[in-house]
Amino acid sequence: MDIEILKSKKVAELREIAKTLKIENYSKLKKSELIQAISEPKGQGDKQSSESAQKQEAKPKKDAKLKQEPELKQDDELKKEAAEKQGPETEEEAVRKEGPELKQDNAQKQEPDTEQDAAQKQEVDSKKKTVPKTPVVVDNNVKDTTASDIGSTASNSEEQAKKTADRPEVEGILEIAEGGFGFLRFHNFLTSDKDIYVSPSQIRRFNLKTGDKIKGITRRPNEGEKFGALLYVITVNSDEPGVAIRRPDFDDLTPIFPNQRITLESGMTELSMRLIDLVAPIGKGQRGLIVAPPKAGKTVLLKKVANSIEKMYPEIEMIVLLVDERPEEVTDMQRSIAGEVIYSTFDELPQNHVKVAEMVLARAQRLVEHGRDVVILLDSITRLARAYNLVIPPTGRTLSGGLDPGALHKPKKFFGAARKMEEGGSITILATALVETGSRMDDMIFEEFKGTGNMELHLDRKLSEKRIFPAINLNKSGTRREDLLMSQDELEAVWTMRRAMANIGTQEVTEHIIDQLAHTKTNADFIKIIKKTKLEV
Repeated sequence: MDIEILKSKKVAELREIAKTLKIENYSKLKKSELIQAISEPKGQGDKQSSESAQKQEAKPKKDAKLKQEPELKQDDELKKEAAEKQGPETEEEAVRKEGPELKQDNAQKQEPDTEQDAAQKQEVDSKKKTVPKTPVVVDNNVKDTTASDIGSTASNSEEQAKKTADRPEVEGILEIAEGGFGFLRFHNFLTSDKDIYVSPSQIRRFNLKTGDKIKGITRRPNEGEKFGALLYVITVNSDEPGVAIRRPDFDDLTPIFPNQRITLESGMTELSMRLIDLVAPIGKGQRGLIVAPPKAGKTVLLKKVANSIEKMYPEIEMIVLLVDERPEEVTDMQRSIAGEVIYSTFDELPQNHVKVAEMVLARAQRLVEHGRDVVILLDSITRLARAYNLVIPPTGRTLSGGLDPGALHKPKKFFGAARKMEEGGSITILATALVETGSRMDDMIFEEFKGTGNMELHLDRKLSEKRIFPAINLNKSGTRREDLLMSQDELEAVWTMRRAMANIGTQEVTEHIIDQLAHTKTNADFIKIIKKTKLEV
């Protein structure tokens, strides 16, 4: 090896080279001796090194003592230079030397990029902590460990509470806008500051539609945002989200005649409900029209029907829709029934009436797609048609009373949605229609809807003026295909009753039937009496 190259190297490097060449006593040799030992052949180097070692041993002890200190200092300096040159050999040595700084850097690098990663990491860590690989050894430090565990549990509960507050769980009715996105509505199906934004991707993924009741986890609105956002969908119409993805469309379901009866009779005191069961029975999917003049007791009758259905059929979804009604009637209805009351009072704009009605219809259709039974009590369809008459663009034609023919399409669509589905589920609508109000438009609306329903219940003003309640005109009231809802004994008894009362005035008929019902506990007892006596008046 070239001597000039060796002279340019440091002592530590020369000793490493000597180590690889297996030169004896290389750690005791000086730089010049190392250079000479490395440059010479192996035999001569070994010989010279042995001779130099013997010379050093033969020196007096005094010289050894005098030279000991400078040699030690030189060795220390060489070791420092070698350490600076080579650095730590392993990562463990680096961790021991630089410990806290490296650990801190690693901690900063391992921080999760997103909140989802943090949640997953926290879940994995908790699983690792809860499943120890080694058995737990009980020692004297149990009390300290328990205290620390309690502290960590308390901190975790606080973090969980904070996270729950930042991610509240809500439930609302979805309304999809024209842009493909939607909002969850909470109060009366109308817009408010508490609405929750639903992204188009979530709507497409879960096949969501207007009227779906969505329960999910949301986040608070960020700075510059007006509404919160839906993060996670828990249920759709009280079912798993997968059910909503596979559900059929409402228009693809098959409508049939109502064949499952809704019995309103719930006690001896409710004579009006017993009379409706006999004269105009109601089935699941019925499209009923309650024709009533003002002050005939239609609102009270609707309230009793709602209470009876809630008592006898708690599984049926009940929605009471009040359109263009008085505010005090809304309050009375809300306090009288336990079902959902959706309203738009007469001091609201016609656009508000229309929007509320369309949201109720969409809500009922979504429930039927999930196989549920829904009952809608509408008061009144006449005022709903009036609202549409003001909202729609004019068609250029006008019927008698100032009614636009195009204004009847949407109310008919609402009323026509009542049907019994062959695949399961039903929408039952009982709507009131106003007559004898002195308005030609109201009479036209009633005439247009007269042939669309399959059940009619007429209230008589003369009976109400005489305070005969329920003021039901028995001769005009009835249900189409009532044979699908009533037993043979009931049919024969009702036909007998109608034949006997055909030539008698309306007031006498109603008074006599109400008197007979008051003397019997149930309709079954009343039917037995009719079969025996043939209802002689």
